[in-house]
Amino acid sequence: MDVSSARGLRERKKQATRQALSWAALRLAVQRGLDNVLVEDIAAAAGVSPRTFNNYFSSKAEAIAFRHLDRVEGIAAALREQPAQTPLWTALTDAALSRFGDADSVPDSAWMAGVRLVTSEPSLVAEFLKANARGEQAVAMAVAARVGVDPRVDPYPHLVGGALGVCLRVAMAQWMQPDPPDPPASLGALLRSAIEQVAAGLPDPTAR
Repeated sequence: MDVSSARGLRERKKQATRQALSWAALRLAVQRGLDNVLVEDIAAAAGVSPRTFNNYFSSKAEAIAFRHLDRVEGIAAALREQPAQTPLWTALTDAALSRFGDADSVPDSAWMAGVRLVTSEPSLVAEFLKANARGEQAVAMAVAARVGVDPRVDPYPHLVGGALGVCLRVAMAQWMQPDPPDPPASLGALLRSAIEQVAAGLPDPTAR
């Protein structure tokens, strides 16, 4: 195995460990409440030591928020792989749905109630804000590379990254609402609708 292959394998293993810890943290927090979950519990559920947890995350909240950051950074990576001839907003929609379009159309009510409770924790809200900012920055850099502008002087990539972040937050809030419409929409459908409306310039819905 050459040096680059070995480095790639190590990075994939690290990413898998981060993902396992993040999922374990969320699952346990939903089951028990965030305050009733110890780092030792999360590490044990992920099959690693508490020291390993501390090598990856500084807190339980950071571990949980990583799931969101990982998916948004995945959108940026997927956008870079979209065909160059595909229009930007079409490519961005496809990239976003590749990471957020596979959720069940009817969320389990008990699970979603737990997620809503956990994500309302002040410490977790702060970590999600940081994760959103990092994710939007990653998307902005991918947009800048795609359209060929310098993000240090042109705000366009940052505006697109910020707009996508809003679309994600709105779509997820609608998807997780306590009293969904009948029939409920899938997360992918809600996200597609949000992006399409932004890409169209947010036309007045009364004029549609």
